[in-house]
Amino acid sequence: QGCTQKYIVKNYFYYYLFKFSAALGEEIFYITFLPFTYWNIDHSVSRRMIVIWSIVMYIGQVSKDILKWPRPLSPPVVKLETRTNAEYGMPSTHAMAATAISFSFFIATMDQYKYPFELGLVAAFVFSTLVCLSRLYTGMHTILDVIGGALISAVLLMLLYPAWDTIDHLLLTSPFCPLLSIVVPLVLCYNYPKLDYYSPTRGDTTTILGAAAGATVGFWLNNQYAAPAYTSKSFQPGFLLVTSATVFALARFFVGILVVLLTRWVMKSAVLGVLGYQYKFPIRDLEARRCLEVEVPYKFVTYSSVGFTATVIVPLLHELLGLM
Repeated sequence: QGCTQKYIVKNYFYYYLFKFSAALGEEIFYITFLPFTYWNIDHSVSRRMIVIWSIVMYIGQVSKDILKWPRPLSPPVVKLETRTNAEYGMPSTHAMAATAISFSFFIATMDQYKYPFELGLVAAFVFSTLVCLSRLYTGMHTILDVIGGALISAVLLMLLYPAWDTIDHLLLTSPFCPLLSIVVPLVLCYNYPKLDYYSPTRGDTTTILGAAAGATVGFWLNNQYAAPAYTSKSFQPGFLLVTSATVFALARFFVGILVVLLTRWVMKSAVLGVLGYQYKFPIRDLEARRCLEVEVPYKFVTYSSVGFTATVIVPLLHELLGLM
C-alpha cells in the first residue's frame, strides 16, 4: 500500500505548493486553524465551521465506503502519499473539507466584519481550489473525485445554511445538548460501514466526530456558566489588525496549541493503556488498535478531550494568564 513508482521532482515550486496545500485538508490544519479561530477571531464563526465540518466530513467518509470507487491506478499516476492510499476515492474528503471550511468561514464573517466581498470570495475559492488541485498533483484522486467532493460540500452548505442560527441556538441552550453531542457521534462511529479490509476512514471519522463532540459540549458549558454567546463580546476580539492585538493573538495561539497537543498525548496514552490492560494487548500493537472495540473509544475519548480542552480549558488559561 505504498508508492509504487519512483519519481524525480522537476518543479519544486509546484511540488512544495501542492504538498503544503494537501496539508490544508488534514489534521495538522484542523487542529490549528479551528482553535485559532475560536481563540482569536469569533466564537460564533468557529462554532458554525466546526458543525459544518463534522457533518460534511462524516457524509464524505461514509460515502467513500459505500460507493467503494477505487483511487487512481499507479502506474500511470505517481502517488506522493501512502497513508490514505488504503481508502476509497470518491468523493475527495480533502475537497469537501476545504470547500466547507473556506466558504463557511466566508459566509459566517461577511456580515459581521467589514472587508471587500470580492476579496473574501476569491480567498475562499483560491483556498479550496489549491486543496483540490493538490489531490490531483499527489495522484490520490481523479478529477471526478475532486469535483464530486466539492459539489457535495457546496450542496450541504446550501442546505444547512438556512438552519445555521437554529442549530447554533439549540447547541448552546438545549439541556439535552451535552448528552446528544456524545451519544449520537458514538452511535455513528460504532455503526460505521464495515469493509473487507482495514481502512483509516473509520478512525478518521471517529477523530472528527470526537473533536466536534468535545467542542460542542464546551460551547454549551461556556454559554451556561462562563460568557453567554448571545450577550457577551468579551471573548470575541475580531479580526486582528493592531500590532499589540497580534502579539496577544500569537500568545493565545501558542499557549493553546501547547495545551491541546499535551492533552492529546496524555489522553491517547492513558486511554490506550486502559484498553490495553482490558483487552490484553501491548500499546504498540497496531493491529489491536485497529479493532473496533479499541479504535473507536481510544480515538473518540482522546479527541473529544482535545475539543473540550480547546473550548473550555484553554480560554480559562488565557484569562488566568491575562491574555484575553
